[in-house]
Amino acid sequence: MDSYINVPVAPPAKDARRTESIKLYGPDAFEGMRRAGALTAACLDGVADLIRHGTPLSDINTYVLDFAASYDAIPATLGYKGYKYACCTSVNHVVCHGFPNEKKLRESDIVNVDVTLIHEGWYGDSSRMYAVGKPKRAAERLIQITHKAMMRGIEAVRPGARLGDIGHAIQSYAQSERCSVVRDFCGHGIGQVFHDSPNILNFGRAGEGLELREGMIFTVEPMINLGRGEVKMLADDWTAVTRDKSLSAQFEHSIGVTARGFEIFTRSSQGLHAHGVEINGETT
Repeated sequence: MDSYINVPVAPPAKDARRTESIKLYGPDAFEGMRRAGALTAACLDGVADLIRHGTPLSDINTYVLDFAASYDAIPATLGYKGYKYACCTSVNHVVCHGFPNEKKLRESDIVNVDVTLIHEGWYGDSSRMYAVGKPKRAAERLIQITHKAMMRGIEAVRPGARLGDIGHAIQSYAQSERCSVVRDFCGHGIGQVFHDSPNILNFGRAGEGLELREGMIFTVEPMINLGRGEVKMLADDWTAVTRDKSLSAQFEHSIGVTARGFEIFTRSSQGLHAHGVEINGETT
């Protein structure tokens, strides 16, 4: 789950608190994030079996609840600032934070499923795109572009780089493909706090912003629209949709800055990227 830009987030229920200082983590923390991230990735792998015509979104929520319980984990979104579900499910023109309610998936829908599992005190936060049956070509292309934009941002991460390098890599690629970057939401620091400093913007200028240092842990999670980048909030105060009703897609990984670059904690052990869409030459 992403952060609103420039909006304070509520602290978690336990002792850890968001601060404006940037935490630098050591090997034990990275190991904790590997376990939490692997669990979240495995949960998202399992969601793929539910992505078919006629599946209520509530079935995905039930699956996440059951999966978390079976591994002694806690869905971080459940009860977070009043949110009532174990995950977010954002279909077609929903940008983020869609409710996993009784709405049913339909043929050619695309849906983002966003899951954060707390395991042994560490937060594994990731989201992934899924297509119901055969997606329309425009939707398939958007998913491919969004995944590549995320990876461009991640590949800019290394000690000595700047936060602006991440946003610039995402923005410049998305715009080169005639898509728009959503600016209302962003990635965030993570670890033993759901949303921590710093904010990771999906746009920016290369060479600007905070310097990245070994030991930082955060999410990279661009939201890319096929049309314009503007969004609006629905009356539930959670669901964000595109103003022009164009399709939107999002991917998210939790990563750490290493001595030589980065480590992705939420990578699928099965190599699954986007259900029903070819990514990097593979259909997953």
